[in-house]
Amino acid sequence: MTLPPHLSERDGALWLQVKAQPRARRNEIAGTVGSELKVKITAPPVDSAANEALVDWLAERIGCPRRQITLIRGATSPHKVFRIDGVATATAIIRLAAD
Repeated sequence: MTLPPHLSERDGALWLQVKAQPRARRNEIAGTVGSELKVKITAPPVDSAANEALVDWLAERIGCPRRQITLIRGATSPHKVFRIDGVATATAIIRLAAD
Protein backbone atom coordinates (compact mmCIF):
# COMPACT_ATOMS: atom_id res chain seq x y z
CA MET A 1 0.00 0.00 0.00
CA THR A 2 1.33 3.41 -0.96
CA LEU A 3 1.09 5.95 1.83
CA PRO A 4 0.17 9.58 1.20
CA PRO A 5 3.11 11.97 1.76
CA HIS A 6 1.70 13.23 5.09
CA LEU A 7 1.56 9.74 6.68
CA SER A 8 4.38 7.40 7.62
CA GLU A 9 4.76 4.29 9.75
CA ARG A 10 7.46 4.23 12.43
CA ASP A 11 7.89 2.45 15.75
CA GLY A 12 4.60 0.59 15.36
CA ALA A 13 2.61 3.81 15.03
CA LEU A 14 1.43 6.23 12.37
CA TRP A 15 3.11 9.62 12.10
CA LEU A 16 1.04 12.44 10.64
CA GLN A 17 2.47 15.73 9.38
CA VAL A 18 0.00 18.61 9.58
CA LYS A 19 -0.01 22.25 8.56
CA ALA A 20 -2.57 23.81 10.91
CA GLN A 21 -4.53 26.93 10.07
CA PRO A 22 -6.15 28.31 13.24
CA ARG A 23 -9.12 30.72 13.37
CA ALA A 24 -10.83 29.13 10.38
CA ARG A 25 -14.58 29.26 9.78
CA ARG A 26 -14.92 25.53 10.37
CA ASN A 27 -12.82 22.47 11.16
CA GLU A 28 -11.91 20.71 7.94
CA ILE A 29 -9.21 19.14 5.82
CA ALA A 30 -8.12 21.55 3.10
CA GLY A 31 -5.92 19.24 1.01
CA THR A 32 -2.18 18.84 1.16
CA VAL A 33 0.66 21.33 1.17
CA GLY A 34 3.87 19.61 0.14
CA SER A 35 4.21 16.65 2.48
CA GLU A 36 1.72 17.97 5.05
CA LEU A 37 -2.02 17.58 5.46
CA LYS A 38 -3.55 21.05 5.72
CA VAL A 39 -6.16 21.21 8.47
CA LYS A 40 -8.25 24.27 9.21
CA ILE A 41 -9.28 24.58 12.84
CA THR A 42 -11.65 27.15 14.39
CA ALA A 43 -9.76 27.62 17.66
CA PRO A 44 -7.30 30.52 18.04
CA PRO A 45 -3.58 29.83 18.50
CA VAL A 46 -3.65 31.05 22.11
CA ASP A 47 -2.65 29.02 25.18
CA SER A 48 -2.52 25.78 23.15
CA ALA A 49 -6.24 26.07 22.32
CA ALA A 50 -5.62 25.29 18.64
CA ASN A 51 -3.42 22.29 19.49
CA GLU A 52 -6.02 20.88 21.87
CA ALA A 53 -8.83 21.45 19.37
CA LEU A 54 -6.74 19.84 16.62
CA VAL A 55 -6.06 16.73 18.70
CA ASP A 56 -9.75 16.48 19.61
CA TRP A 57 -10.80 16.89 15.99
CA LEU A 58 -8.25 14.36 14.71
CA ALA A 59 -9.39 11.81 17.30
CA GLU A 60 -13.01 12.26 16.25
CA ARG A 61 -12.17 12.17 12.54
CA ILE A 62 -10.00 9.05 12.81
CA GLY A 63 -12.30 7.38 15.32
CA CYS A 64 -9.88 6.74 18.15
CA PRO A 65 -9.55 7.88 21.76
CA ARG A 66 -7.80 11.22 22.22
CA ARG A 67 -5.09 9.57 24.33
CA GLN A 68 -3.84 7.68 21.24
CA ILE A 69 -2.80 10.94 19.52
CA THR A 70 0.34 12.69 20.73
CA LEU A 71 1.75 16.00 19.49
CA ILE A 72 5.42 15.20 18.93
CA ARG A 73 6.66 18.41 17.32
CA GLY A 74 5.30 21.87 16.54
CA ALA A 75 3.55 23.07 19.69
CA THR A 76 4.14 26.72 18.72
CA SER A 77 4.33 26.30 14.95
CA PRO A 78 1.72 25.67 12.27
CA HIS A 79 3.88 22.74 11.10
CA LYS A 80 3.10 19.81 13.42
CA VAL A 81 3.90 16.12 13.72
CA PHE A 82 1.51 13.77 15.51
CA ARG A 83 2.01 10.17 16.59
CA ILE A 84 -1.13 8.04 16.32
CA ASP A 85 -1.15 4.70 18.13
CA GLY A 86 -3.53 1.80 17.65
CA VAL A 87 -5.07 2.83 14.32
CA ALA A 88 -4.77 0.74 11.16
CA THR A 89 -3.01 2.50 8.31
CA ALA A 90 -5.82 1.83 5.86
CA THR A 91 -8.37 3.26 8.29
CA ALA A 92 -6.34 6.45 8.77
CA ILE A 93 -5.91 6.91 5.01
CA ILE A 94 -9.66 6.62 4.40
CA ARG A 95 -10.70 8.84 7.31
CA LEU A 96 -8.15 11.55 6.55
CA ALA A 97 -9.11 11.85 2.91
CA ALA A 98 -10.12 15.38 1.97
CA ASP A 99 -13.83 16.13 2.15
